[in-house]
Amino acid sequence: MKNNFYTYKGAIHIHSIFSDGTGNIEEISNAAKNAGLSWIIITDHNNIDIEEGFYNGVCVIKGEEISPENTNHYIALDIKKNIEPDINPQKYIDEVRLQGGFGFAAHPDESDIRKNNAPPIKWIDKLIIPDGVEIWNWFSDWADNYDESNIFRIIYSYIFRHNIIKGPKLETLKWWDELNNKTDKIVPAIAGVDAHALKITKYIIPVKIFPYISMFKTLVNVLTLEEELPKDYYEQRKIILQSIKEGKNIIINNNLKKGTPLIYLSDKIINVELPVSSTIKVLFNGEIVYCTDGKCINYKIERKGKYRVEVYLKNKPWIYSNPFRIV
Repeated sequence: MKNNFYTYKGAIHIHSIFSDGTGNIEEISNAAKNAGLSWIIITDHNNIDIEEGFYNGVCVIKGEEISPENTNHYIALDIKKNIEPDINPQKYIDEVRLQGGFGFAAHPDESDIRKNNAPPIKWIDKLIIPDGVEIWNWFSDWADNYDESNIFRIIYSYIFRHNIIKGPKLETLKWWDELNNKTDKIVPAIAGVDAHALKITKYIIPVKIFPYISMFKTLVNVLTLEEELPKDYYEQRKIILQSIKEGKNIIINNNLKKGTPLIYLSDKIINVELPVSSTIKVLFNGEIVYCTDGKCINYKIERKGKYRVEVYLKNKPWIYSNPFRIV
């Protein structure tokens, strides 16, 4: 089985002091380094003022979370200048493309039923088609399940925050599959950490919840490449962004299990190599066609279409691949 790949972990959807985050580039990149990440993409709300480059050995790329007040947030990547939000998301989707960039609908299906006061921010009109979909947003997942009905539930939600994470919404996965079924192109997916490192100052001692380093140990996007990333920043940036645009990343709930799985296509065989035995599902055009428990599979493809892989560890969502297109 071919497995001589180079893997690079990264985090997408991060906020800095240039919007509603609390960290500067030095603090954020140092946290990324200590969390074992090779690259990060900072996406401040309606702002691209952060400076790109290598910081603490981490490739730091900037994008923008185009953020209307209540709906239709859009993760815009590889853009050259700031893009203002609009009531019609098609306008800023088109502007991203005009700048040579691409984007992802952010946290498209936040829950309308919450036991807290945080209002959901959703992608309202599913007929307006983005370039890709953020299928799993860690902070949105937590906020959907955060219970502030009493002090004990609040404490539990913070201390045991990983226990209340549920995974991608079924409606999000369904929409993503539908988008892929309507085109010959790959409609890629990413996971977002939505890191802010929020500071709460109303107590005697200020408290920072979900610091950057803890967020960078949750959802990661792993690039699986046949060659090492070059040392030059701009060449590395180009490859990272192109890989994300083409859906060459796999999404991993890194908090659930350490280790770097491999999911790749060779000679019309989907290969999955895992560090521990898990439940592996292969989906064809959004429908499950194969399911087994184990550490490795070599699934032979016999029909044209799009295939993707989901992996569950002890019934908890762990890994999601992007689609493989078979022609």
